[in-house]
Amino acid sequence: MKPVRFGTFAPQGWILDLIEIEDPVEKYEAMSRVAKKAERLGFDSIWLFDHFHTYDKPVLETVFECWTSTAALARDTTTIRLGQMVTCNSYRNPALLAKMASTVDVLSHGRLDFGIGAGWYEEEYKAYGYEYPPTPGDRLRRLDEALQVIKAMWTEPYATFDGQYYQVADAINEPKGVQKPHPPIWIGGDGEKVTLKLAAKYCDAINLDGKVTDTAYHRHKLDVLNAHCDNVGRDPAELIKSANVVTTLLQPGDDPVALTERYRRGQTLEEYKVDAVVGGPQEVIDAYGRLIDAGIDYIIVADLPGVTSTDILERMASEVLPAFK
Repeated sequence: MKPVRFGTFAPQGWILDLIEIEDPVEKYEAMSRVAKKAERLGFDSIWLFDHFHTYDKPVLETVFECWTSTAALARDTTTIRLGQMVTCNSYRNPALLAKMASTVDVLSHGRLDFGIGAGWYEEEYKAYGYEYPPTPGDRLRRLDEALQVIKAMWTEPYATFDGQYYQVADAINEPKGVQKPHPPIWIGGDGEKVTLKLAAKYCDAINLDGKVTDTAYHRHKLDVLNAHCDNVGRDPAELIKSANVVTTLLQPGDDPVALTERYRRGQTLEEYKVDAVVGGPQEVIDAYGRLIDAGIDYIIVADLPGVTSTDILERMASEVLPAFK
C-alpha cells in the first residue's frame, strides 16, 4: 500500500465538540492541546472549519472564528501544517483574504495550507448579513474570480484585476508569505463542471467527501479531475487528492450508538455508517485502504468522538496510522 499523509480536525465548536467545557478560555486551550498533540504524534496537518454557528442547527454554543484561530495555532505549534476546510469565499473580500493568508504563512514559518470553497451554509449568510448568491453557479463564478485575485496578490508586485464581482488596482501585498510560489491552495467540493475544473486550473489539492462505502465515487471524480487537467495541460499527479473521513475508532466495551449520537444528527447508526467508518483499528485501516486504492493520497480524520481528551489521537497514531507507513 502506498504511503499516505494524515491530517485531523481541531475541536472548534462547530459540531458541538467543545460543549462539555464551560470556560471559553479553556475551550480554546483544548483546541490548542489537540493541535499540539497531533503535531507530536506525527499528523501532517490540523484543520479548522470556516463557520460562525453550530451545525446542523444554530445553538448558543461557542464556535471559534477560523482565521484568527489559525493564526493563534500557528504560534502554538512549530511543525504541523495548518489549514481551513474550507474558507467560505463569500465571507471575506479575496484581496483581504490573500493578505490574511500570507500573513499567517509568515506567522507559521511557511506551514499554511490555504483551503477555500464557494460556500453553502445559507443560514449563516442571512444571520451575518451576507448576500447569499442563490445558485451554486453564482457562488462558483465568484470563487473563480476570487482565486485569480488571490494568486495575483500572492505573486505580483502590484495586483490588478477587473472582474464582474471583484476588482483590485495596483494592490500591494507584503509580505507575500514564505512558501513559493505561494501557499498550497486546497479547494473543497466535487462539482464536475466547475469545481474540479477550478482545481485543475488554480489549485494544489482537491478535497472530496469520505464516502467510505462508495469508492466508485472517488474513482469517478478523480477521472473527471484528470480530464480537466489534460484540458489545461497539467499533470494530475501535481495535485493532492484528499478526503475528509468521518471516523469513530472503537475500543472493547464501547457503545457505538452512544458514542456517535452527537455526530449522527438523527441518523441511525447504519445510515451513519454509509459515509463514516465506525469500528476497531482493523476496520478503520480497511476503510482507509479502500479510499487509497481508489486514488486518495491524503486522509483528513473528521468527527472523532472524545478528541478533546487527545487519548483518541494517541490510539489513532499507535493502532491505525502505522499501517500506512
